[in-house]
Amino acid sequence: MTNLPATPAEPDDAQRQGFARRQRFQDALFHKFTLLFAFTVLLVLAGIIVSLFIQSMPAFEQFGPGFLTRVEWDIVNDEFGAAIAIFGTVVSAVIALVIAVPLSFGIALFLTETCPVWMRRPLGICIELLAGVPSIIYGMFGLFIFAPLFAEYGQPILSATLGKLPVIGVLFSGAQIGLGILTAGLILAIMVLPFIASVMRDVFLIVPSVLKESAYGLGCTTWEVVTKVVLPYTRTGVIGGVMLGLGRALGETMAVTFVIGNAHKLSPSLFGLGNSIASTLANEFAEADSELHVSSLFALGLVLFLITFVVLSAAKLMLLRMEKSQGKKT
Repeated sequence: MTNLPATPAEPDDAQRQGFARRQRFQDALFHKFTLLFAFTVLLVLAGIIVSLFIQSMPAFEQFGPGFLTRVEWDIVNDEFGAAIAIFGTVVSAVIALVIAVPLSFGIALFLTETCPVWMRRPLGICIELLAGVPSIIYGMFGLFIFAPLFAEYGQPILSATLGKLPVIGVLFSGAQIGLGILTAGLILAIMVLPFIASVMRDVFLIVPSVLKESAYGLGCTTWEVVTKVVLPYTRTGVIGGVMLGLGRALGETMAVTFVIGNAHKLSPSLFGLGNSIASTLANEFAEADSELHVSSLFALGLVLFLITFVVLSAAKLMLLRMEKSQGKKT
């Protein structure tokens, strides 16, 4: 006679209720911990804003809102303004994006659509390695290698071609020494390109293959598949990658400090020497003596924070409007 295995006893109501109570307690505890983590980020952000605001108050009390438009930066006489640093920061970042975004799009498109399979992984690794290179290395490359070559070959060509045009010619005039706002923008473009390209490649890869195969089956070309299928599907991720690159371009310090010239001058020419908010902080913060000088540097940091916040907020609003318009169409 064989002995049948004993079946486990069914849990009674008390055991089930105790198990449910433990689950509810664990869920509540997990919720509180995640809420604490989220509020920690907000507290850190609020602390940064408050500290920048408090430290920059003497500068704004002395110069008022005109601090943002003043071009003076005289350390000896305690006369400070943010216009030159803001101009250099914004213009160099815009130059970087104008150059880096199309190149990043082409790299991501090649890696995901037309690149041979055996080449995709090595090229992808190279792009990721470029993203990991420290910024000071880019700065040294820009100062000792790129700037001399740009002064000898690049700037004369730009001056002889674009410099002769009636409207934009003034942007490509002036002394050709290799350093300046245009050089800073080009180095920033090299820096942010791997970030934007990596993000675009990753978001292009998440497009379901059935969508692209269906488009190819209907006779679409590769460009039509990209513009009518891939980009609409990955629009949010693409804009996020561009904003990531813009954020790094706006706040980059060492690479810009090497090549922008670090001169408190406002020139209409992109060949002219300039300054940025980050490079000004890096160059002068350790040597600032007067209270007004230190406060002005904190004010520059607050301005950089606000610029980044406004840019990211504008990108978010643009995405929301695009989603609403897309919803109305569908």
